[in-house]
Amino acid sequence: MNGTAEVVLRLDAITKRFGKLVANDAISLSLRRGEVVALLGENGAGKTTLMNILFGGYTADSGSVEVFGKTLPPGNSRAALDAGVGMVHQHFTLADNLTVVENIALGVRSLKSPRLRKSESYIKIKSLSEGFNLKVDPHARVGSLTVGERQRVEILKALYRDVKILILDEPTAVLTPQEADDLFATLRLAISNGLSIIFISHKLHEVMAIADRVAVLRHGKLVAETTTADTDKNALSALMMGTAAKAPDIAVSVPGKTLLSLKNVSTPDVGNVPGLKSVSLDLKAGQIIGLAGVSGNGQAALADVVGGLCMPKAGVLVLGDKVLKHWSARAAVQGGIARIPEDRHKTGTVADFDLTENAILEGYSTAPFSKGGWMSWSKARTFAADIIAKYDVRCPGPDTRIRLLSGGNMQKLILGRVLEADPQIVLANQPVRGLDIGAVNYVHSQLLAARDRGAAVLLISEDLDKIMGLSDVIHVISGGRLSPAFGRGTMTPSRLGIWMAGQGFDAPVAHAS
Repeated sequence: MNGTAEVVLRLDAITKRFGKLVANDAISLSLRRGEVVALLGENGAGKTTLMNILFGGYTADSGSVEVFGKTLPPGNSRAALDAGVGMVHQHFTLADNLTVVENIALGVRSLKSPRLRKSESYIKIKSLSEGFNLKVDPHARVGSLTVGERQRVEILKALYRDVKILILDEPTAVLTPQEADDLFATLRLAISNGLSIIFISHKLHEVMAIADRVAVLRHGKLVAETTTADTDKNALSALMMGTAAKAPDIAVSVPGKTLLSLKNVSTPDVGNVPGLKSVSLDLKAGQIIGLAGVSGNGQAALADVVGGLCMPKAGVLVLGDKVLKHWSARAAVQGGIARIPEDRHKTGTVADFDLTENAILEGYSTAPFSKGGWMSWSKARTFAADIIAKYDVRCPGPDTRIRLLSGGNMQKLILGRVLEADPQIVLANQPVRGLDIGAVNYVHSQLLAARDRGAAVLLISEDLDKIMGLSDVIHVISGGRLSPAFGRGTMTPSRLGIWMAGQGFDAPVAHAS
């Protein structure tokens, strides 16, 4: 990146408050043509708020946004788009029932032109897809696409609008390592053509690989700016947290009795996503069971079975010593199973409920919150306040609408809701997706503490490093089939990768333990 290149974006003394919470405190930042600036900070540091102000989603209390020398009107996303600013949100903004072409072209056409002109859109999308190696079927319905393909659609949607400045908010949070590599190859090509990027990520190795410069936020303030050439991952982590990150110590586990057993369980396929294929799995007390695999290979079906959202079409479930004839989410909760769901927005929280209401979602009908059919909101509020304090949920208070929180702080509330119930079994589905390194270490320490108290923890993740680092035993799922159990330290990433690609299931398994 040329340090004398044109400044395409300038944020000047941006301040934004939500009640008593100062999300952004007089932040100033610039971006040059063809430059990648990584925006780092712990969950709740103010990164997404700042980008929403830039993109017109929020209106700053004070300060200004200047794009190519012109001040943008506050709170006007259309003005930002017209100025050449695009944003790919952490959680996709696509309509599942529409095709790729319809999703990309939607909102671009003039109101005076009621037709989408799909043929013209198709030609342009096909050209962009080939030119930037973003392979996707323009005629496919978005609901049928994989997570990686949906990410490509979001990038194409921005490129289709001829953006000059692209904001990427946690773009690899739901991607496999291979998909992330493909994304970076695309970004480098776009950067060489003059695209400027603001890159928000908690994955510091990716920041070091793609960014020219780094800006670090802490508690809403800009605390540091540096070039990636002059720093490293450890220094960036310390800047984000104000102290060096420390991973939790992991003692050897002593597994106890089997708390939940799946015996030859099968579930139906859902579209192109495979169901379970005669899966057998034991969840034992005092053990973290890691489930590794590429997204869309049956993880969701397994999580739904364990969480009571799906009754198998074949096979047997045994909870303790009881064979389950009828299985539901209520029965799972009553049976001591607590869920950290994969999607904290869609299935983990209710956006317009406050933190108190969300904290008791799965226990509102039980003591101490309910007695004789009457709710004790004072006890519920106290419970939520205790979670906020114990799990460092950064928010104004228990009465805050949860949609106003960052994704990481939502996740901390869910974690507290789950673990404070002292469950026998913890279903942890992508529990650290989108979290900063400090929050990741904290979540891991809490899962380890639950294990050490005697809980069985089923850890589902597409991050192989986290699976290998935390799990006592590892299974790989591919095409709905489950591998044998591999003990900690018995498999390398490359050997697990063979199973993740489906190639290990027909090979000898003498190395499994």
